[in-house]
Amino acid sequence: MSLCKEIDSCNQRQSCYTFIMFLLTRNALNRFKIRSIQQIRSRQSHENHSQDFHDKYGDTVLASGTAFCVVAWVFIATQIGIEWNLSPVGRVAPKEWNDE
Repeated sequence: MSLCKEIDSCNQRQSCYTFIMFLLTRNALNRFKIRSIQQIRSRQSHENHSQDFHDKYGDTVLASGTAFCVVAWVFIATQIGIEWNLSPVGRVAPKEWNDE
């Protein structure tokens, strides 16, 4: 029951052994009822699932949260009295030199 015929070279024997082990392993794994991630995703994409909260309102919640943050920062930047002109150019006069 040898899949490989009489092989003289050690390298060819090793590749034959690897091929036989591959076939045995593949056969053993095919017997298990384990679904791969790709099979699960393809099965889920074919099913008609009902929309959950994120499907219905996700973009609306994201947009309203962004708008709230922008409005809050604009209010803070304009209404709390921070002086944004931090440059002293034109506002600081040099002191008079004292010759004593």
